[in-house]
Amino acid sequence: MAIIDLVKYNGPNSVFAWKFPSEELSTWTQLIVNESQEAVLFKGGQALDVMGPGRHTLSTANVPILSNLFRLPFGGSSPFTAEVWFVNKAHSLDIKWGTPSPIQLQDPKFGIMIPVRSFGQFGIRIENSSKFLIKLVGTVPVFDQETLVRHFKGLYLNKVKDSLAGYLVKKKIGVLEINAYLDELSVHMQERIKPTMDEYGIELINFYVNDISVPENDPAVIQLKAALAKKAEMDIIGYNYQQERTFDTLEGAATNPGAGQAGIMGAGIGLGMGLGVGGVMGNQFGGMAQNLSVTGGGTRCPNCQGLIPDGKRFCPDCGQAIGQGQLKPAGPRPVVTCDKCGTVIPPDAQFCPNCGDPYNPCPKCGKDLPAGTAKCPDCGTLIPQPCPLCGKKVEPDAKFCPSCGGALSKKCPGCGKDVPGPTKFCPNCGNKF
Repeated sequence: MAIIDLVKYNGPNSVFAWKFPSEELSTWTQLIVNESQEAVLFKGGQALDVMGPGRHTLSTANVPILSNLFRLPFGGSSPFTAEVWFVNKAHSLDIKWGTPSPIQLQDPKFGIMIPVRSFGQFGIRIENSSKFLIKLVGTVPVFDQETLVRHFKGLYLNKVKDSLAGYLVKKKIGVLEINAYLDELSVHMQERIKPTMDEYGIELINFYVNDISVPENDPAVIQLKAALAKKAEMDIIGYNYQQERTFDTLEGAATNPGAGQAGIMGAGIGLGMGLGVGGVMGNQFGGMAQNLSVTGGGTRCPNCQGLIPDGKRFCPDCGQAIGQGQLKPAGPRPVVTCDKCGTVIPPDAQFCPNCGDPYNPCPKCGKDLPAGTAKCPDCGTLIPQPCPLCGKKVEPDAKFCPSCGGALSKKCPGCGKDVPGPTKFCPNCGNKF
């Protein structure tokens, strides 16, 4: 093997330590060390000397230990074997780190386990070349960034998990809010990792946590985000979960068909729940229950017996126009049976629940009348009849249809008298129109 007379290294900045491939040197070998490097001579695992930047001649004058170790003469070029390591002393600030799998942490606000990932980068500088080579590098010929990250993976993973859990618990921060504290976490984790790196001759210049994230498809994350969205909605509207459940109870009671008594009971339950929540909400639920009651304020429609709010001129259920003299206070509707099958028709029902026959109420007593009935057999009230022009129901004594404005009064061809209203028979002579 040829005797080496020149030793140098010009490699990438990502390499921290590199071993010169040949060990056959001479006492006049020229060792060139760049400005950002240090060279360390080894023999039998023992560090002979550390040389800084510049050109060095391997002689007893420059390396006195060579004379005793190898018994080299002062003159001539005497061969000897030794290892030369180049150590990169430049700052490396772009070393990436990350958690390969999610870390399971308990959210202190909601008490559920959430998987968390974290990513970032850190910067180092080799401070003590001999300590770094002896304790960490060993016999591998090249020690680069990838090797460094692999060596310290367990260290930063342990510190990341410990720091995250500590911040969540001590500061009562939710997992989804932790990104607001990245600067504090970065400083905290650098302080925790730095002492361990010092033991290997490495100076930790900085340590950054760039992102803390959670898997979007994780069931716990989906559940937590849905709960937070619901809470935000409640905060905007101005109610809480208990109140929302009470609203649902009242709404179910109000929309349950054919259950008037159940509606009153549901409203009562809602009122009790409201009082349990607080006086203010109790008053609100009391108002809601009052609105749902079938005996509340307003008037009854003479056509469908629906509830018409005070001051309104048209029925909100059937659209019937209400004259001033037709308005009457709304009271509890009497028990009504179907004119066809005799089944009791529930309050606010528009059809018989047994046979499906449309409910045709008397505007005065509410009795279910057959279609086309002109006069109620119970109270004698004249029943509104369809307008022959538009089909809308009008009062028997009306001369004009309130919907289309058509004239309703006509002369009977049998007796010649005026017959008011859209009747089919003359009330004087019985002539059929």
